[in-house]
Amino acid sequence: MSEGFMNLLSVCWKPFIKGDSSETSAVGVSASCNGDGVDFEKDGLLWFRDFGKYGGGDYSMAVVQANQVLEDQSQIESGSFGTFVGVYDGHGGPDVARYVCDHLFRNFQAISAANYGVVTAETIRNAFLQTENGFTAIVSELFNARPSIATVGTCCLVGVIYQQTLFIANLGDSRAVLGKKVGNTGGMAAIQLSSEHNANLEEVRHELKSLYPDDPEIVALKHGVWRVKGIIQVSRSIGDVYMKYSEYNTDLIAQKFRLPESTAMPILSATPSILTHDIHPNDSFLIFASDGLWEHLSNEEAVEIVHNNPRSGIAKRLVKAALQEAAKKREMRYSDLKKIDKRVRRHFHDDITVIVLFLNYDQICRGGGGGGGSENSVSLRSALEH
Repeated sequence: MSEGFMNLLSVCWKPFIKGDSSETSAVGVSASCNGDGVDFEKDGLLWFRDFGKYGGGDYSMAVVQANQVLEDQSQIESGSFGTFVGVYDGHGGPDVARYVCDHLFRNFQAISAANYGVVTAETIRNAFLQTENGFTAIVSELFNARPSIATVGTCCLVGVIYQQTLFIANLGDSRAVLGKKVGNTGGMAAIQLSSEHNANLEEVRHELKSLYPDDPEIVALKHGVWRVKGIIQVSRSIGDVYMKYSEYNTDLIAQKFRLPESTAMPILSATPSILTHDIHPNDSFLIFASDGLWEHLSNEEAVEIVHNNPRSGIAKRLVKAALQEAAKKREMRYSDLKKIDKRVRRHFHDDITVIVLFLNYDQICRGGGGGGGSENSVSLRSALEH
């Protein structure tokens, strides 16, 4: 991809054109950023939309960059079908996260439409697998010219509100947390809805060992961190095809990614864990965030921040709370951390994406599919590059 084309994509954080027919690059990156009057504010490496309305209530959205190229992507789509939220935390580069942001919702829409608009866990699962297959096909086309494309991947966290049902689907270690009112006490419980797939979790290591009983090196402790085959922390993702198909684990890729020829494939999975939750009047809000937030804040801390502060700007407030913790761990001031440039900033914290959805139970019930009227339709996504 030419430098000039990449510069075109980096203009700002703008909404995504629903139904955009622009030509796409070989890795599926949309070739245009549109402006439709929805402005995002910027504070250094922090981009945010403080407040907006979707079919089921209000939302707030923020992202802060740490890597040289932003590897997080995210989107909110809300209409007559319901509401779709995606957080895609890339690793090894932005290519897969960008591809998923371009294609996962479109695949979900197409599969749902073929089923007369009905959404089920199988609808979401098939959209994930179709997106995985699409990117794998691109790797097949580009591998000889650009073998590093086989070593790029992304975690995927998706929430779908369909009628009065919430689906949470996840690959990797991003996290969705529900803030639920505790009776009439005024308190708020933090309920984690997503299952995480990270080798640092004992249950994930147990799962991998049970799947590969003849491979004593299926997980290995490297520098105090558990990794799959001693290489990657997450056990499920889209992309990372070098860990899924032996034909991409060759001398063409970097040495640090190469596996013994005898290793059984695939090692990583693109099949998401899916939870189904009936939305209740006491369900107050949902926090969707990449693991960069949860590295510094617990579920309970994040829920308390949302519960005790105004809705407007709450995603930005969560990001700043995480950055303040990151600065504290390095015995520095937040104001000094803000002055550190991208890439160097990655030594202090990761890219962080946060989307907060407030749940209006009556509005969701009236909207049927959770989308409400056209005045609350939303098609919003983060920029391709900052």
